[in-house]
Amino acid sequence: MRKDVRILLVGEPKVGKTSLIMSLVSEEFPDEVPLRAEEITIPADVTPERVPTHIVDYSEAEQSDEQLYQEISKANVICIVYSVNNKKSIEKVTSHWIPLINDRTDKDSRVPLILVGNKSDLVEHSSMETILPIMNQYQDIETCVECSAKNLKNISELFYYAQKAVLHPTGPLYCPEQKELKPSCIKSLTRIFKVSDLDNDGILNDNELNFFQRTCFNTPLAPQALEDVKNVVRRNMADGVKDNGLSLKGFLFLHTLFIQRGRHETTWTVLRRFGYDDDLELTQEYLFPMIKMPPDCTTELNHNAYLFLQSVFDKHDKDRDCALSPDEVKDLFKVFPYMPWGPDVNHTVCTNEQGWITYQGYLSQWTLTTYLDVQRSLEYLGYLGYSIIYEQESQAAAITVTRNKRIDLQKKQTQRSVFRCNVLGGRGSGKSAFLQAFLGKNLQGQRRIREDHKSFYAISTTYVYGQEKYLLLHEVMPDFDFLSEADLACDVVCLVYDINNPGSFEYCAKVYKQYFIDSKTPCVVIAAKSDLHEVRQHHSLSPHEFCRKHKLHPPQPFTCSMAEAPNKDIYTRLTTMAMYPHSRLRCMCASNRHMAQADLKNSTFWLRASVGATVFAVLGFAMYRALLKQR
Repeated sequence: MRKDVRILLVGEPKVGKTSLIMSLVSEEFPDEVPLRAEEITIPADVTPERVPTHIVDYSEAEQSDEQLYQEISKANVICIVYSVNNKKSIEKVTSHWIPLINDRTDKDSRVPLILVGNKSDLVEHSSMETILPIMNQYQDIETCVECSAKNLKNISELFYYAQKAVLHPTGPLYCPEQKELKPSCIKSLTRIFKVSDLDNDGILNDNELNFFQRTCFNTPLAPQALEDVKNVVRRNMADGVKDNGLSLKGFLFLHTLFIQRGRHETTWTVLRRFGYDDDLELTQEYLFPMIKMPPDCTTELNHNAYLFLQSVFDKHDKDRDCALSPDEVKDLFKVFPYMPWGPDVNHTVCTNEQGWITYQGYLSQWTLTTYLDVQRSLEYLGYLGYSIIYEQESQAAAITVTRNKRIDLQKKQTQRSVFRCNVLGGRGSGKSAFLQAFLGKNLQGQRRIREDHKSFYAISTTYVYGQEKYLLLHEVMPDFDFLSEADLACDVVCLVYDINNPGSFEYCAKVYKQYFIDSKTPCVVIAAKSDLHEVRQHHSLSPHEFCRKHKLHPPQPFTCSMAEAPNKDIYTRLTTMAMYPHSRLRCMCASNRHMAQADLKNSTFWLRASVGATVFAVLGFAMYRALLKQR
């Protein structure tokens, strides 16, 4: 809501503009009226809306046209005053004042207008019959008030309506000609209904209505009051109440009724609580709350965020198959202004046999978004109403900012849950296959992926010392001449080469010597396509010799050209190396693939190999996992 309100009074000379202001301030009609009243400020604590209000007078005798134009541009609401006993002053409303104001304001941000019929004490009839056609002609006119500065009739009401026109405008909400809500208002209230419909059954039951009432107005409804609300809807709409709950039609009808009865503030309170501004757009402050991100830190979802996302998943998994069908995904994102997930998501996270995102895949995608683009994650949580449902100040409460990576290295332990592995290699080396194999897809399954649906990321979970962690694989495009900081910033590096291509290893060797030879980031060489015949590489050293010379693991054989799902041991090794980059794992030399796999399966061996590594568990994350396993 606005921090203050500026009201400007304009109109023909002698209609009583100054008298209205002086009668409001002194609560009596002035004996002497100056040409113009000085600007006054009404403090917040004496206004109904608790907002400071500035009242500005205009005098043709004392001010120039340029000064008038400046005041029009600064005003939040303009009262056009006419005298009810002066037809010429009424005619000037449409012939002069409204065109003048419209010429001086932007079409997209017109100020609300209030028509003020002063000197009602001098006539016995009302001017409303003349004014109503004008109100119907100009949508910017919020209301018309007849008053008398002399008798103090409707003076405080006039300024209250002016204040209300700014803080709770009718224009964005309601179309008086059609007597219905405007499309943008229906869209906003529909999102609010869906967010408040916690079980997604299309009805707000008593518990949901009470939660909504408490969220917006800080007080629950008494049982009789709830029944009274539903009875009002029942009497006016056949399908407004279903199964003793409020349907979307009933919810929209209630807000139409509030507005028709002049209670715009009720609807505006709801809209603002759910993040909307005066143009019925979600505010930047709501969608993108401030979050401090020191260097060398990462962002993860915390325990409450995962619980919230679990409830959102359950709410939309109608068939309870622990996966989201395309229709269920579409329904989930109906509260968004756009579809945030493209077809590449189905090849970024785990899916079921039908290609639908599984529960684990769904959480993985949220984890990925939070890690790569926390602002986008905050925005998405905002659309879903996280801060409202969990009664938090903002979505920032859902985010954990991890400590600086240097501290993790010094302490030789980490509390992070997400680790990034950048996958580098020449074209055709098998990087994409390596990513997709992590999601359980063999080569045959990968061939069905459309080119425009491919992803450069893959994320899933692995277990290290009994703890479930996320490993995020990022395929870096092969451009040896330029690798950005993002290409290099990670927890572990995979250098992939094709054992069947004699020129493939050269790229890996160059990248390692150029960027990683003096780096603290652990590196693993992947001998991809190990089901094919191994050929001699053109590099001066063989891959095994190169690894031995630089104290790296020997090349790890990898293939996904088999009927069953690919083996995932290598991904566990990568996660472990990312967690403990200082351990002796970096310089271990396994004589063959079988021994390497045996090492991976033997946790005692890994514990011995880690220098000072201790088994620790992040309590909140472990509790969250335990809850998930009860599903």
